[in-house]
Amino acid sequence: MIFQNPDGKFGIPQSAIDSVNRNKVGLKGPLMTPIGKGHRSLNLALRKEFNLYANVRPCRSLEGYKTLYDNVDVVTIRENTEGEYSGIEHEIVDGVVQSIKLITEEASNRVAEYAFKYAKDNNRKKVTVVHKANIMRMSDGLFLRCCRDMAKKYPEIKFEEKYLDTVCLNMVQDPSKFDVLVMPNLYGDIMSDMCAGLVGGLGLTPSGNMGLNGALFESVHGTAPD
Repeated sequence: MIFQNPDGKFGIPQSAIDSVNRNKVGLKGPLMTPIGKGHRSLNLALRKEFNLYANVRPCRSLEGYKTLYDNVDVVTIRENTEGEYSGIEHEIVDGVVQSIKLITEEASNRVAEYAFKYAKDNNRKKVTVVHKANIMRMSDGLFLRCCRDMAKKYPEIKFEEKYLDTVCLNMVQDPSKFDVLVMPNLYGDIMSDMCAGLVGGLGLTPSGNMGLNGALFESVHGTAPD
């Protein structure tokens, strides 16, 4: 449930926040991401409120639903609180907009640890970090470095590094090459939708937002405005 303030902006009732804090779990319906000025994304607000740092999206071929692929079994784990979706952007002068990509060591280590622990707990064999550190050497470079360090703590899990564009190419060629993928926020948004397309669409894949203060589960498709 959402409400509209007198100024026209939408918000989340305190009773809903209190319920998740009390129960530590919630089932969220689709919330439209606003376009233009004056509105903050309620999805982003929820992620920050409950520190939902890892978005987990399993994608598996379904028996009886025929697609071009019958061997898809991948899990995308997306850093959920920063990157290009931090909501830090402003207009410097007329016609020039700056958007900040925020990557921190703390958040990167946290989601990297979640990915490797998920792989271990679910008998997964490999974790692939998806990045563009060849271009964004500092931001993606930090994320990659954190994943490398975490991989050393899980020697039983195979670890590999791949560029985002390479993963997209390889995924549609042979999705069986991948197991668990971990990546920054924007890449995870794109990759998880692409993986859903391999098994029939967004309506066939679940999504869990895992955090320190609870978890929210939802369908992947959102409000599907397109």
